[in-house]
Amino acid sequence: MVKETERYAKLAVDYLFSHGVYILLFLFLTFFLIQAPASVSLNDFRGWLDSTTAVLGGCLLLCLLIIYLLVRPRPVYLMEIACYKPKKSTQEFISMSDFAGVFSPENLEFQRRILERSGLGHETYLPETVLLAPSYNHPVEARKEASAVMFEPVEALLKKTGLRPEDVDILIVNCGLFNPAPSLSAMVVNRFKLRHDVITFNLGGMGCSASPIAIALARDLLQLNRNSYAIVISIENTAMGGRYEGNDRSMLVSNCLFRVGGAAVLLTNKRSERRRSKYQLMHVVRTHTGAEDQSFMAAAQVVDADGKLGISLSKNLMAVAADALRINLTTLGPLILPASEKLIYVAKWLAKRVIMNNKAAGETKPYVPDFTRAVEHVCIHTGGRGVVEEMGRCLRLTEWHLEPSRMTLHRFGNTSSSSVWYVLAYAEAKGRVRKGDRVWQIALGGGFKCNSAVWRALRTVKAAAEDPDLNPWADEISKFPVQVAVSSNADTMGIRLVKFDY
Repeated sequence: MVKETERYAKLAVDYLFSHGVYILLFLFLTFFLIQAPASVSLNDFRGWLDSTTAVLGGCLLLCLLIIYLLVRPRPVYLMEIACYKPKKSTQEFISMSDFAGVFSPENLEFQRRILERSGLGHETYLPETVLLAPSYNHPVEARKEASAVMFEPVEALLKKTGLRPEDVDILIVNCGLFNPAPSLSAMVVNRFKLRHDVITFNLGGMGCSASPIAIALARDLLQLNRNSYAIVISIENTAMGGRYEGNDRSMLVSNCLFRVGGAAVLLTNKRSERRRSKYQLMHVVRTHTGAEDQSFMAAAQVVDADGKLGISLSKNLMAVAADALRINLTTLGPLILPASEKLIYVAKWLAKRVIMNNKAAGETKPYVPDFTRAVEHVCIHTGGRGVVEEMGRCLRLTEWHLEPSRMTLHRFGNTSSSSVWYVLAYAEAKGRVRKGDRVWQIALGGGFKCNSAVWRALRTVKAAAEDPDLNPWADEISKFPVQVAVSSNADTMGIRLVKFDY
């Protein structure tokens, strides 16, 4: 009963703060209408309307309205999402003993223990070259993978929306490890024969949190270019440097988590497209703690003592991630939290300051606002089972909120920056996204960065209407959720091998 009363009290506070201006205006007009007959005559109104002051005031209001319409931010709509899912793949089971000549027995056991607790299933995707020993990290194979992961989602986007390639005004591609010349964005321009004046950007080395960065860049460009379409492509490349073959344990974790994946999204600032768009971008908050050496080297591509290239994850990675997350939430909270949560936070902060000199002050934990009152869906970057679970614990998320991220990690693994789109696609395929719902995408990446993007659903996304060419869950969502247990036989790893023919 107490909790129910507290919940209704919070809703009442939120309503008052959200509609306070309208309530005050209503009270003012009511008071004026009650008092008007006794003190104001019709002739008084006519005299005021005929005065020069009224004319000038009307002109001023009109000018202010025109200025507002010219300088107000243009809305950014997300029309469609397409996630990569190979049309052909071969199921294989790889034994850890197959790599006995590559890794020491101790490091084979170390990777086996990681796989046991990884949360990955047996249907994630890797290129066929993973079976070659030593690994076949070759630019030609990397280009084939990049071509497939970029081209197929873009083709699906254009087909679904009915746009022509020449309609695309802005193109942004982000990929962390593979940055060839000509660039990945140039490959897309060449493949689809985009216009000669298309605005292109290629973001490299931005890590797993690059997708919100690309979205922020697209948003800024759409503010400057009226009536435009923008395509944002987020991928990672496992064929080029995707496998580390040394024995430095800080660099072995990435071998067990990263998988093939990518996504493309279509954005626009055309108000005429609002009707058929799925979401509107509300906020993007970026946090970069790279000024500190500890954060800068928390996740980095380095060369080990034997000259072998790989991704090093430091022991204090979780502490660095927690610090970046805290800063990001501090900025994002005031933008999206309801008034009641803000008041509680301020009250807790003041209470802590008051008892600062007391012994109890050191035992007071910082108050973490209830973000589930600000957003309905949380898309956590699938950096690993530990990342998802720790984020869920810090944000006090329910099993329902964590399910899409857990299932994405299980089915597709860590697809780097594109993983937040696979998570959102899961929610759509389950029919969870309703009109007015708010979606929070949050990702962590090297640098060290924590980035958030918040969207508002413009319409209810019907699960039955989802296209398998766009949504990778559409033809298998009935199988999920599944129970993800710690594997008892991680010596054998099930994967789906993909041959890229581009």
